[in-house]
Amino acid sequence: MKHESIKEIKDALKGIQSREDSRLAIWQQDERSGVQQALTQWERKMLKLEKEHALLKELSIFENEARNEGYRMIAGIDEVGRGPLAGPVVAAAVILPENCELLGVNDSKQLSAKRRDELYEQIQANAVAIGIGVVCHEEIDRINIYQASKKAMTIAVEDLDFTPDYLLIDAMELDIKLPQKKLIKGDARSISIAAASIVAKVCRDRLMEDYGKVFPGYGFERNAGYGTKEHLEGIKAIGICPIHRKTFAPVKDFC
Repeated sequence: MKHESIKEIKDALKGIQSREDSRLAIWQQDERSGVQQALTQWERKMLKLEKEHALLKELSIFENEARNEGYRMIAGIDEVGRGPLAGPVVAAAVILPENCELLGVNDSKQLSAKRRDELYEQIQANAVAIGIGVVCHEEIDRINIYQASKKAMTIAVEDLDFTPDYLLIDAMELDIKLPQKKLIKGDARSISIAAASIVAKVCRDRLMEDYGKVFPGYGFERNAGYGTKEHLEGIKAIGICPIHRKTFAPVKDFC
């Protein structure tokens, strides 16, 4: 019997999604090192895929509970930007379709910038609706960061194209007359909140990159306004700029 070429086996492995495929047992007996390396790579890919499916199932528990209670338009809500010394706080509200296969979605802080960007595009393509809320630095100084975060979340919900019937919110309760559940560390426990955290993070990071061009010298395009060494040295060297939060230490010391 003629051996398949290693390339033919590699190409075939790309389309195999089940360990029950009979070809795997045949190839496991193949003594060629190239075949065994290909099988090892396929096994790693499968383990990663299985891990992502397990995480997706775990992250969908709260959404499934809400659906079992009769809710259908379930919005996950999260904000980004409480801690920076400059720039706005940005919130996102995301409604995902039932059984959405967003593999790899997790708390945005656990993802690389490249992976966040990839997932951001997938969320944009798959979400039923996405809402964004932005509260500027001046409003943060006026009403405090906690209230500004709540306001940004409320704006994000109001920005949705469809009115949700249930809210899953990261560590917050909103003054909105809708059924809602507050989840501590929700961005690591709910697929909808995790998706919202990714959208909010990418939107804010891109906004701060633009601010970095308008207000050079602080490294906003790299630190997103957080108090890094580069940012603090910039404040000491050239003072504060119009988007700094004047009620935040150490910015207020330079006002």
